[in-house]
Parts: sequence; structure tokens; C-alpha cells
Amino acid sequence: MNNRLLLHWSFVIAAAVLAAATAAARPPELIPMWDASDETNAASIDHAPWQELLDAHLKTHPSGINRFDYGALKANAEDRRKLTTYLLDLTKLDPRSYSRKEQFAYWVNVYNALTVHVVTGRYPVDSIKDIKSGLITFGPWELELITVQGENLTLDDIEHGILRPIWRDPRIHYAVNCASLGCPNLSPEAYRSDNAERLLEASAREYINHPRGAQEVDGELLVSSIYDWFKVDFGGNDAGVFAHLRKYARPELADTLDGHDSFDHDYDWKLNDPSH
Repeated sequence: MNNRLLLHWSFVIAAAVLAAATAAARPPELIPMWDASDETNAASIDHAPWQELLDAHLKTHPSGINRFDYGALKANAEDRRKLTTYLLDLTKLDPRSYSRKEQFAYWVNVYNALTVHVVTGRYPVDSIKDIKSGLITFGPWELELITVQGENLTLDDIEHGILRPIWRDPRIHYAVNCASLGCPNLSPEAYRSDNAERLLEASAREYINHPRGAQEVDGELLVSSIYDWFKVDFGGNDAGVFAHLRKYARPELADTLDGHDSFDHDYDWKLNDPSH
């Protein structure tokens, strides 16, 4: 291999490493067209098909990390059609014609159902990161997966261009699921306007008090990389992260947090399926 080719591949590898290190840390950047709502509209959006799929394929696990049976969904043609039809039906709606509360549930469920859809289509995989968006990207987050009101959207668009900049709520990170063991649990309840606040609070408390949220390891505080990648959503600094963790920490974890003023972080990207 000549030096020019070696140099080329060294740049490719370096770019891939940089992309992997920064992809999850994308800042919120509003897609302006979605910043509208109709608060006079009291109508609700039907998420019953998604609930039926969660009931059938999402399982609790002794580890405290819910597992989704992508293999069973892939083998069930009727349920695959149900998922596809559910997503297509959502694309026929204009979420801007609904209230903000309905919109929030709409986008969270779209994100999670799309994630299940794309993983199931490529299953079996060891990690969602194995589903590439491009040569120097990892994961499917930059793939255009859905079209709503004429706009092609990626998972990144939904999270970073709609949910985060419009609602500005750090608990969004407990609602959207990245199909990984390190991620907050995929909720066994479909989000709705009348249960979102309860689910957000419960999910934040559940995740933070689970070892993958925060724990002491060899005398050091180890937290989820979510709190490093998205530090801007948790106050913008370590103090803000600690304040957020303390808000939901049970007494034992609160005592642990009081013994630290800094943290390391980690994340488990293995797929949240029954094989792991």
C-alpha cells in the first residue's frame, strides 16, 4: 500500500473516530417549521397500535433493563405490518395542528417506533451502531427514515431539531430510546398527552437510581455518558448534572453523590434484545 493510500485511510479512520465521539453530542438546533401548535385543538392522537406492539414484544428483565424482542417482531408478519401502518398513519397527520402536549407524545412515539422499525429490519445485529448512516458515521441516526408534511426526517432531526429545542426538558433523554442497554428503558406505555409527565418523572427516577445511571466504582463516581454528551441540557456544567441527579436520587445514591464533586462516564451500546 503506497503512502498516499495510507494517508487517505488514516484520514478516514480519524474522521470515523471523531464522528463516533461527537455524534451523540449534537446540540439542539430548532427546525423552524415544527415550532407551531394549535392549543385550541383538544383532539388526541391514537397510539393504540404502538401500545399493542409494546405489550407483545417488550419484556421486563431481572437486570432492570427492559428488553425488546426484535426477533419475534421480525418473525411476525402481522405485527410488522401493524408497526409500518402505525408509522404511515402518523405521517398523514400534521402534528402542528395539535396541542404541544399531543405533539410531544407524537414525536416521542415516532422516534421510538422508528428505532424499533429500523433495528428489526436489520436484525440480528449486536448493536444499533452496526446500522450505518454512512462511511464515517455510526448508527442509523442520520438516515432519512420518515416524511412528515413533505419533510424528510432523521432520528437526529426528531431529537435534536424538534424535541430538545422546542420543549427544553432534560427528561427527554429518558423518553427517547436508542435500543441499547446503556439507554433509559423503552417505556412499556406508549406516550400520551395525559401520561407523559408521569412517565417522564418515573423514567428519570428509575434510570438515575439504576447502576447504568449513576454508581460508585472503585471509589469513583461513574455516570451514564448521557450526562456528558448532553451536559448542556443538564445545566451546562458538572454542578448542573449533580443537581439533576440529586433531584431524583434515592437516599443511598444521594449519600454517594455527596461524596463526589466530579464523575467519569460510560455507556453500554449492546442491543437491548433478549440475547444480551
